[in-house]
Amino acid sequence: MDGRILSDQLEHELTTRFRKSIWSPFLSAVHQYGMVSPGDRIAVCMSGGKDSLLMAKCMLMLKKYSKVPFDLVFLSMDPGYSPENNARVIQAAGRLNISPEVFRTDIYAIVDAAASSPCHICAAMRRGHLYKEASVRGCNKIALGHHRDDAAETILLSILYGGQFRAMLPRLKSENYEGMQLIRPLYHVREKAVINWLRSTGIQTITCACRVTKNNDGGKRARVKTLIAQLEKELPNVTDNIIASSSRVDLSSLLGYIMDERECERTFMEAFTACTGTSDGIGQVDRLF
Repeated sequence: MDGRILSDQLEHELTTRFRKSIWSPFLSAVHQYGMVSPGDRIAVCMSGGKDSLLMAKCMLMLKKYSKVPFDLVFLSMDPGYSPENNARVIQAAGRLNISPEVFRTDIYAIVDAAASSPCHICAAMRRGHLYKEASVRGCNKIALGHHRDDAAETILLSILYGGQFRAMLPRLKSENYEGMQLIRPLYHVREKAVINWLRSTGIQTITCACRVTKNNDGGKRARVKTLIAQLEKELPNVTDNIIASSSRVDLSSLLGYIMDERECERTFMEAFTACTGTSDGIGQVDRLF
């Protein structure tokens, strides 16, 4: 089947059958968080998986119909895929009439040799390579395919395994590349909608090719995903609640918080002392024993 014909059919499906579950949430996130501005040159990062594939199609449609002029560059990073997976990435993109620019890295080889924190190293290296390649091509933004479930899982991961409260933001600035931003256009789209869309297309994508994850039963994120799925059976809106918690934080109810990683931690006792005008025994604990 001709790639353009299939691409047109998929476009029709997204604006009709999947309008409520994908197209409208996608547009909502782009608008709410100001992800696209006139003159942007956005690097759409395609990993070969279902999420980035859908995001690429949505961004292509947005460029086609939007009144805001912007450019797209489709990038595909090869972190050390097998020849079969590399071919599948290109074939899947071709079904959407997209020919991504592929660049190779040695990330998997480095991660395999890592003694600890392989997932953290992999994520950091991937982000760095994408920023670099996007910058070389004159882009000022990179778009990643993280969806709503990813955002909720990240919050619980940080709490349960990191002992801190951190959210996956829909848009943020790069610390190392001046003027570069990261956007997540699928921020309001649920993973089940992505899965249903992919099944309707018949497109074959690669599954997670990470050796670490495969050898660890899916890793920590898979366990958190299972936990949320179990909770969702009795509380259907649990994912939305988890994400909402990151936008309704009551600082007065926290033991401590950090406004900036370069600043010292603020504790509830600082505010407590300021309000009462007395240390109320703070610093005198040693006298009690």
